[in-house]
Amino acid sequence: MKKQSIFFILTILLLGCRKEEAGKFDGPSIDDLNSPFSVVTDLESSRDSVDFLAGQTVYFTAAFSKTVAWKLRIIGDESGAEKIVTGLNKMLDADVFTWDGSTTNLPIFKDENCHIELTFEGETDTLTTMVKVITPKTNNGFLIADFDGGFNPGWSFFFQSGLDMNFSILNDGTAPQGEKHYNMEGTVDWDYLIGLINFKATAYGETSFPLNSNPDNVYFNTMIYGDPIFVNSIILFQFEEDENGDGTFNGASEDMYSLEIPVNWIGWKLISIKYSDIPSLASGVPVAANGNSVHNSDRISTINMLHLANPATGHARSQLDYLIFTENGPLIP
Repeated sequence: MKKQSIFFILTILLLGCRKEEAGKFDGPSIDDLNSPFSVVTDLESSRDSVDFLAGQTVYFTAAFSKTVAWKLRIIGDESGAEKIVTGLNKMLDADVFTWDGSTTNLPIFKDENCHIELTFEGETDTLTTMVKVITPKTNNGFLIADFDGGFNPGWSFFFQSGLDMNFSILNDGTAPQGEKHYNMEGTVDWDYLIGLINFKATAYGETSFPLNSNPDNVYFNTMIYGDPIFVNSIILFQFEEDENGDGTFNGASEDMYSLEIPVNWIGWKLISIKYSDIPSLASGVPVAANGNSVHNSDRISTINMLHLANPATGHARSQLDYLIFTENGPLIP
């Protein structure tokens, strides 16, 4: 009876591991599962320094005695940026993972030394190496604002005369991209609006933002900071379309699409949305647009950014950085 039970268990294990293709198996072999783990070849980087702006990449190599679940963390020594990759392999090489400078957790990497750490599930071994980022990767798209160059004189502003108002560019080492970001805060007890910026296409020498005419190919991206104490901010983006091309926006006869974002998280977060998915809103409720009801991404003449909060909730604070349009996909920072 005991022999039959052992035979039955082995049969189940073999059937559970077998793929449809003869001779192929899913996951690690029985030998891998039962054998001890050891590092055969230590972790190394393919280059000591990498210039992502010049199109360079870097990969990492290591070999193990058996197939194992691993996690690779790349951490910026100055920025604190993180790239995290996991896998199930017996070795690392360029085919398994090649780093293009992208980020998993904000902020974005800077020109800095990076610490690489390789760990294994169920094992105590930790392998490390270093690589220096000479120049971080750049992102293709139309940059609206990253605030590193200060305020564009073509933008327009309005701030309420509330208490403890602070709408300013900060350079405090906490920006998720570049060196600077935009702080927005204040107490307004009579109105939802605390302050706003109008990003006009004319500020960039254009009558409308130079974007793809297909709204399914256009993505709006921005990074927003949720304050750990004041969690009542609402960020509203309004996209005004000059449909007839006369240089002005008529709210009664032309479309405006609105993206309302309750800032209900803590820390920096990347928001990305396809332009065709942005609704027309009235008091936060979707309504029919007033113009041709077509998302004309190549007719956007102004983007209004409003910092809002329910006046009953008191002081509100959030931050903003790296507003950028991308094409054919959301921003990969």
